[in-house]
Parts: sequence; structure tokens; C-alpha cells
Amino acid sequence: MCSSSLEFGVARLDAALYDLRMVAPRAYDEVLQIPGAARFPIELEPPEGFDPERLETWPRVEGRIEYVGGRLLFMPPCGDVQQDTVTDLIIVLGSWVRSHPEFVLGANEAGMRLGGATRAADAAIWRKVDARHRTGGLRLAPPLLAAEVAGRYEPEPSLRDKAGWYLGAGVQVVWIVLPQAREVVVLTEESEGRLCAGDRLTEHSALPDLRPFVDELFIQISED
Repeated sequence: MCSSSLEFGVARLDAALYDLRMVAPRAYDEVLQIPGAARFPIELEPPEGFDPERLETWPRVEGRIEYVGGRLLFMPPCGDVQQDTVTDLIIVLGSWVRSHPEFVLGANEAGMRLGGATRAADAAIWRKVDARHRTGGLRLAPPLLAAEVAGRYEPEPSLRDKAGWYLGAGVQVVWIVLPQAREVVVLTEESEGRLCAGDRLTEHSALPDLRPFVDELFIQISED
């Protein structure tokens, strides 16, 4: 092949590679209608340059994303019952953290990178000593508490699976908050309990004085 033909071939190859690089970003601009009976989470193809440890490489979509088991998983945004309950959860935990400054509360899909996976909690509490070095990225230390609120696409069985992952990654206690039943499931490596309206959560040794009433987590959805 003469030099001009070689240069032409290289140019065509470069153009083809450019088109391939653009496939994933364009795919994230396309919106498909999915039946309400679909089971979430849905797996997404990672975009070009994706690195689960670098948030700036994650796709920007209207919803929630986690990276688990080598898969990029998508969940739709929270519905009203779920988001109102998450708000009550944050109010309860935030009030406790204000009086216990040795701890840090994370919310708004609190991201953490643990055990090769990137996951997010509705709320999580860390020791301040483990969370003081803020980088703008994911936290690398397991929280003491991870709390999840059930919703339309996140039923109790799914959150139990996630609770198992939390405990395996070093989280000491997990709360699964169930708005429809007005119940809270509390899990540790050693025990499990289900608490109902009128009950009070048992204090965990790692979280002194944190023992709210179950009803405090459902104030907004109980006002209707």
C-alpha cells in the first residue's frame, strides 16, 4: 500500500473509532418507555471511560445508579411516600448527630466504595474520624449505620439483599424502613428485629443514645 493509501486507511480507522466512542454517550440521551411491571434495577452499559471509583465518569441520568458485581444498575427516582419517609429519617438522624458531633451523617444517596462495589444509602452514619478527609468523591470506610427506605421498586426482599451486602462490607447495623407497614427491620451480624408503631429502636453500642420511636420515621406520611 502506498503512503497516501495508508494515510487514508488510518483516517478511516480513526473516524470509525470515533463513532464507536460516541455510541454510549448517545445511548444515554435516548429514552425508552418501560412497562410498570418491569423489575428493577435495570443494568446499564457503562459509558466510555467509566471508572466506578471516579464519580465524574458516571453517566448522568434521572434516577439512582450503583455499581455492584461488575454491573452498572439503574433505579428510577423515588416516589412521594418513599421520599417523605426518607426526609423523616434524615430529620431523626440529623437531630441525633447535632448532639453527637463525633459522628457524621451522609444522605442524598450517600455514596461509598466498599469491597469492589459502589453503592449508596438513603442515610448513613460514620465516625467523624473515618469521614473527616473529604475529597468530593466516594467514602472508602464502611459506615456504622446504613439505612434504606422501601419503595415501589425497592421492596423489603431487595433491601434485605442489600443489607446482607452492607453487613458483609463491615457496616455494623442496618435499618430497613417500611413505610407501607409502618415498621422498621433492624439487622446486625448477630441479630434481627422487627419493630412496629409504638416501639422504640434498641440502642446499638456503636451509636449511643440513638433509639428513636418507630413513629418518628413516618410522621409526614401519617398526617394524611
